[in-house]
Amino acid sequence: MTTTRLSSTDSVNIPGWGWQPFLEDAVQALQPLNLEPYPVADDFLYKQDQTGSKAKPVTVTTATWACKTDKFRQVRAACVYGGAAASVLNFVINPSARFDLPFFGGDLVTLPSGHLLALDLQPADKSDPIHTQHVWDKLIPIFERWRSKLPDGGPIPEEAQPFFSPGFLWTRLPLGDEGEHLINTVVRPAFNDYLSLYLELTEAAQPVTDQRRDHLLAGQRRYTDYRAEKDPARGMLTRFHGRDWTEKYIHTVLFDL
Repeated sequence: MTTTRLSSTDSVNIPGWGWQPFLEDAVQALQPLNLEPYPVADDFLYKQDQTGSKAKPVTVTTATWACKTDKFRQVRAACVYGGAAASVLNFVINPSARFDLPFFGGDLVTLPSGHLLALDLQPADKSDPIHTQHVWDKLIPIFERWRSKLPDGGPIPEEAQPFFSPGFLWTRLPLGDEGEHLINTVVRPAFNDYLSLYLELTEAAQPVTDQRRDHLLAGQRRYTDYRAEKDPARGMLTRFHGRDWTEKYIHTVLFDL
């Protein structure tokens, strides 16, 4: 049996989880798009385990929200909360290869060391100007507006660079009041600006030829294969829920192309 939590974010209701407002913003923005169920196996919709020591156990929860539309093959949010150990929202829109669209990616991570926050419209083929240039022409001004208000997150690995755009917004923020202020006044509106642009591009997107679809699909597979292989959450999820569950979650839910 498979079910999908679709109609609202009520199904992702984790007490203490700090990224709920971002998910609510995203779901609200998507509502006009005639959302349809995207199948997620019950075992991955909501998973709760214990981590930490026997003396100080910590409850950890991973919940999944997913849907699809005529232009989006899969929209999904992976929501993780383990108290002070981790609070994560990984929100990704995977476009249908029938439309010449990038991926939307938002990674919002809180760890004991601080907040790691990333937003991007990620290309299926960075070398293809037909696929990228019109996106970057609109994305770069938004990126520049918000980048000036945030510390730079540092360099990304060379092997990862083909999968990120020039508008990759990447920052590290401290825990505490300063970080929370920047999340509320900069990161959240930036998230909504990136998503608004993405939905604007989606509205304008028209179906492509079969040859173009095959080209885009090959690029999408390279992207999802890379993300599945290099998923930085693998270690955390394995610690929380075990290796077998984590590998199935990564390959059959997060990056299932």
